[in-house]
Amino acid sequence: MAAERVRRYASETYWGLPVPGFGDPEGRLWIVGLAPAAHGANRTGRLFTGDRSGDFLFAALHRAGFANRPTARRRDDGLVLRDAWISPIVRCAPPANRPTAEEIANCRPFLVRELRLLAPRLAVVVALGHAAHQGWLAAWAEAGGAVPRPRPRFAHGAEHDLGAGLRLFDAYHPSQQNTFTGRLTPAMLDAIFAAARTHLRG
Repeated sequence: MAAERVRRYASETYWGLPVPGFGDPEGRLWIVGLAPAAHGANRTGRLFTGDRSGDFLFAALHRAGFANRPTARRRDDGLVLRDAWISPIVRCAPPANRPTAEEIANCRPFLVRELRLLAPRLAVVVALGHAAHQGWLAAWAEAGGAVPRPRPRFAHGAEHDLGAGLRLFDAYHPSQQNTFTGRLTPAMLDAIFAAARTHLRG
């Protein structure tokens, strides 16, 4: 995917490698997304950086106090996450932004490893989209976590109690398909992070 550049980034060197999670390693909030964008994180090397989905997400994180600035343009732009960590369920940019089940399964060990590292302080997970919801629950089960029965179903604004003070929040992914059509508005995403903040305070 790194060889397929758009004109506006033709002179840039693309990252073109698996994109790791990033943020505050002591964070209690974990935001889980889908995959690096072809001309966003696949280019910059940092998830949700340099694309419109990231513009939408980081503005909300800044308003909620989880980020020190509302934009993310480059890996070295000074963005700092506060009490939060961000990861994709798929580490490489998939063709047409549609990862296969095999790609998701192949990347799951990275998510499980992060889960085990974050677990001691983790209190809130925000899954951005149905795939992230399903992918994170699969990693949670693989790491030995108890998945409630019936299995939690994705719905924007839904909250799922996973026990031991851990709560999973669902939100629509801040893709252009959702934000440009009004399916996901800034107020809707703000409400998710406000609820997450309330749970962290409680």
